[in-house]
Amino acid sequence: MPQKELERIAAVNRFLKLELSKEKELQEIVKLAAEICGTPTALLTLIDEETQYIKLKQAFDFDTTTRRDAFCNHVIDQYEVMVVPDALEDERFINNPLVTGNPNIRFYAGSPLTTQDGQNLGSLCVIDQAPKELSSIQQLMLKALSKQAIQLMEFDASLQILKEQYTEAKRAEIELRSFFESSIDCHLLLGKDFEILTFNKAWENYVKSAYGLTLERGKSMTHYLNPDNLGVFYKDYTKALRGTAVFAERKIKQHNSHHWRLSKFEPAFDSTGEIIGVSVNSTDVTSKIEQRALLDAQNESLREIAFIQSHELRRPVASILGLMQILEMDGHTSQIKELELMQHAVQELDEKIRIVVNYTDNSSSSLSA
Repeated sequence: MPQKELERIAAVNRFLKLELSKEKELQEIVKLAAEICGTPTALLTLIDEETQYIKLKQAFDFDTTTRRDAFCNHVIDQYEVMVVPDALEDERFINNPLVTGNPNIRFYAGSPLTTQDGQNLGSLCVIDQAPKELSSIQQLMLKALSKQAIQLMEFDASLQILKEQYTEAKRAEIELRSFFESSIDCHLLLGKDFEILTFNKAWENYVKSAYGLTLERGKSMTHYLNPDNLGVFYKDYTKALRGTAVFAERKIKQHNSHHWRLSKFEPAFDSTGEIIGVSVNSTDVTSKIEQRALLDAQNESLREIAFIQSHELRRPVASILGLMQILEMDGHTSQIKELELMQHAVQELDEKIRIVVNYTDNSSSSLSA
């Protein structure tokens, strides 16, 4: 199947699924087409791969026909009004079941429903059971009515797309806002003039708890920061506003106490890539810092204990080694097996003490650095 026909069928399927808000106006167009052309029957049709769908009609029994039998199937191959004065004298339709049987079509005239991008979806047509002709004015009016009909249908299609886009955008907004509000981290968006654009519940609660203030959109962030914290905060904000993200762990003053926060300042961009402000994400890491400090203190205590113990053990071990050397010089160790075993044990103990001493010395040096 040619690509153009595939595109046309895809467009037809979109319109077949369309909920017409302008159905009353379209029905009036169908009725007016019959009156202008002096026929009892008028139809508005859409044609897909195999079927002609009668979307709106006047004095017609069928809701569908096969595409093969549809007069409108010939209309969609052109952009002008097609007139069949007498179907029994037209070799294309003489044996058509719509001519030889119900609804016994003798006269037909149809104007294509052409979309703005040139797709012929179906037609606005008029039918009579007797042969007849249409004047040039009647043909022009039928063409004008078909244009009006497709414009109304395209309006509905555009409206439906807008509704779908709005629904999707609203759903995405709700999901994002839900995530934004349910986060335990503080999220804040500042404009290019340090004004508050939006914030989540966690940041609002933090400001209320820390300063007894209620955040307001549009106000300067200056009102909601401790003067001791303002300088560093504004410096990080300014750097991010120039395009460089800042990731820092800082000690924050709050009333007469301090706590630690891990904050990230990032440039916020619009759809064109232009920086419109700064996104600030902040997490309270006070307990983590305190736990880390406690662990460091415990490790330092253990190192000091190990250092003291190793040096205290080294003195008697050194004395024993000295005595063993004297006995060795006198030749006693080779004669007494127990002394030889003791010598090996003391040497092994001395080596382990040296390892402990070296470890504690190196750890102390690393801490000092």
